[in-house]
Amino acid sequence: MDTHVFWLTDEQFARLEPHLPTDTRGKARVDDRRVISGIVHVLKSGCRWVDAPPIYGPRKTLYNRFVRWADKGIWQNIFHALAAAGGPPAQVLIDSSAVKAHRCAAGGKGGKRAQAIGRSRGGRTTKIHALTDAFCRPIAFLLTGGQVADCTAADTLLEHMPHTDILHGDKGYDTNAVRAKIENMGVAPNIPPKANRVWKSCFSPALYRKRNAIERMFCRLKDFRRIATRYDRSAVNFMAAVCIAATISYWL
Repeated sequence: MDTHVFWLTDEQFARLEPHLPTDTRGKARVDDRRVISGIVHVLKSGCRWVDAPPIYGPRKTLYNRFVRWADKGIWQNIFHALAAAGGPPAQVLIDSSAVKAHRCAAGGKGGKRAQAIGRSRGGRTTKIHALTDAFCRPIAFLLTGGQVADCTAADTLLEHMPHTDILHGDKGYDTNAVRAKIENMGVAPNIPPKANRVWKSCFSPALYRKRNAIERMFCRLKDFRRIATRYDRSAVNFMAAVCIAATISYWL
């Protein structure tokens, strides 16, 4: 087999197959392993869908499967199911990373705000907010425009946090509202206080050393070129791409 193309291994597909949809109607789906491998190849290489290698079959099939399952939330459901199978983590990390939105991502329905594209110092960007465990494995994602503050997005993202003991975050999350929400969930926030705080909360630098795990997670996700640069107009499609990349990188 060509070493320049991606192909799901037997072990990876065995873990993935139980989570694939089974309520198909009419004509049976073509080979799931081949099609999903083709979708992952496009995300990793950053090529256009029309340029996918012929080994994966019709290019239209790859694109249609990716978009159809994205609209139905299937890619996100697969990611969440596999992530939940790991059990509740002892520690959770929260952070965000901005990605450049290519000009191809312009023109989505509802405008840039509806499609999680904003304007920041880096130009037109999308910000990926994430929760991970201490082993770099992602647990939940949220997309916003690049100008949205981390503490603002945390209000929504924390609703997807599993039961844990400690949450690590950087100074961008050092607000009274964020701390109160974390503590109300029975979790201890380990967030370095801002310099302008009069009363500084407890903070453990020793435990905080593990926070680089989430930075490594973002670096690995951005090895997928269609994650490092956003080409998708639809936020739903881009979120699906992020979930696929996270699933392949950490949960299979």
